[in-house]
Amino acid sequence: MRRLIAAAVVASGMMLSSASAADLPVKAQPVPVYDWTGFYAGVNVGYGWGDRDLSFAPNDDATRLLSVFDGIPPPASFKTSGALGGLQFGYNRQLGTGWLVGLEADFNWSGIKGSGISSGVMPPVPIPGPYSAPLDERIDWFGTVRARLGYLPTSTLLTYVTGGLAYGQVTRSGSYINDSTVRFTFTGPDNSGFTCASGTTCFSGVSRDATAGWTVGGGFEYALGERMTLKAEYLYVSLAGKKITETALAVFFPGDTPASISANVGRATFNTARVGLNYRF
Repeated sequence: MRRLIAAAVVASGMMLSSASAADLPVKAQPVPVYDWTGFYAGVNVGYGWGDRDLSFAPNDDATRLLSVFDGIPPPASFKTSGALGGLQFGYNRQLGTGWLVGLEADFNWSGIKGSGISSGVMPPVPIPGPYSAPLDERIDWFGTVRARLGYLPTSTLLTYVTGGLAYGQVTRSGSYINDSTVRFTFTGPDNSGFTCASGTTCFSGVSRDATAGWTVGGGFEYALGERMTLKAEYLYVSLAGKKITETALAVFFPGDTPASISANVGRATFNTARVGLNYRF
C-alpha cells in the first residue's frame, strides 16, 4: 500500500513539472532585418506625357514684311505622350535601420511624341488666303544620373526622393504651308526673299539634337525576397530645347538669300510614371 501511495505521489509530481514547463514562455527567434546595401540592376517600363507652347518669329526683312500682313503664325499649344522602357543600375548604402543614400543611372527608349499646328488667314489686300504651320516633336531616347535619399518605414519598404542630371535626343520638324489659291512673294532690303506657290510647303526645317537638362522625382521600392525588389517611380524631366529654323524652299529673284522663320517650343519637358524590377548583387 505504501508503495502504491509513493508511486502516485511521484507521478503527480511529474505531471505538475510537465505542466509548469509547458506554461513557460518560448523565447522568440529574432526577425532578420533586410539590408539594402549593395549594387543592383534592373528593367523598367512606363508612360510619359507633356505640354508644349508653340510660337513663331521672323528672322529677316522678307519675313518681317510677311508679319505686317499677319502672315507669321500665331502662338499655339499641343500635347506629347507615349510609352517608354529601359534599364537601370545603381548602388545603395543603408545608414542604420531608417535611412538610405544611393546613386542610380538609367537609359530609356522613348515613344513620347506629339504634333501641333498654328494657322491663320492673311487679309484680302494685298494677298488673300489661309496658311498653316504644323510642328512635330519626338523624344527619341533619354537617360538620367540621379542621387537618391530614402527612408525605410519598414526594413523591406523603401520610400525615396531623387534628382540629378538628365540627357536625351529630341527631334523636331516644322513647316509653313500656303493653303490658299494665290502665290505670294516677299523680298527685303537685306536681300532676303521667298516665293510661295499655291498649295505648297513654303518653309521647312528640322532639328535633331542630344541635349542635357535635369530631373527630380520620387518613388517606392519593396523587397520581394532576398535579391529582388519591385519599384514604382515618378520623374519630371526637363531637357534643353532648340528652336527650329524653317528656311524658304524657293526665292523670287536669283541670288536672293532664302528667308526663314523661327519656330520655338522651348524646353523639352515631360513627366514619366514607371514600374521596375531590380536584382541585388
